[in-house]
Amino acid sequence: MDAALYLLPVTLGETPLANVLPQYNFEVIAGIRHFIVEDLRSARRFLRKADPQFDIDGSQFFELNKHTSPQDVAGYLKPLCDGKPVGVISEAGCPAVADPGADVVAIAQRKGLKVVPLVGPSSIILSVMASGFNGQSFAFNGYLPIKPDERSRCLRRLEQKVYSEDQTQLFIETPYRNGKMVEDIIAACRPQTKLCIAANITCEGEYICTRTVKEWKGKVPDLSKTPCIFLIYK
Repeated sequence: MDAALYLLPVTLGETPLANVLPQYNFEVIAGIRHFIVEDLRSARRFLRKADPQFDIDGSQFFELNKHTSPQDVAGYLKPLCDGKPVGVISEAGCPAVADPGADVVAIAQRKGLKVVPLVGPSSIILSVMASGFNGQSFAFNGYLPIKPDERSRCLRRLEQKVYSEDQTQLFIETPYRNGKMVEDIIAACRPQTKLCIAANITCEGEYICTRTVKEWKGKVPDLSKTPCIFLIYK
């Protein structure tokens, strides 16, 4: 196989791999023994699911997270510079999308190294597809401020972009604060603004529902332990 930086998507939760990943991905994985991973434990678990006979002990793993220094990240590409394929594995979904893997991809691009993205689930794309919102112009904003006043101002600013730029706005929250997030959206946004809540995407108990802010009042399910992505649009 080609010496390249392969971006290897994983599931968004406890979903059968065959439901969301093409067979070609597993063929690529079989030829890689050097991996840059967000979380060592989950990466090893994923590789064992992909191939129960995978040589974990014979593979090399480099951890890449918010604590990794830029100097270490650059060194992770040495196997690739030596002509060996390297895989990048996120903790969930597609690597390098709202993910520290973007740092190593940027270095590979600067060095003129080949980068190969593989097909897999992205909560951002899937939620836009299922929301009924504008899929030609949308923005993912990550986590919003925690402080109530700052969050309210941020929500109103994002809502203004919805109306002034005709742009879908997406954001996420830590699962145990999902309920508070919905309360803040209902309090800050216009009654007619539409809110889509997409939870457990591709997993058991998947829930994707679009209503106006006014219609959500009193009808919000318990989201306290559920990975969610929130979208607003007009």
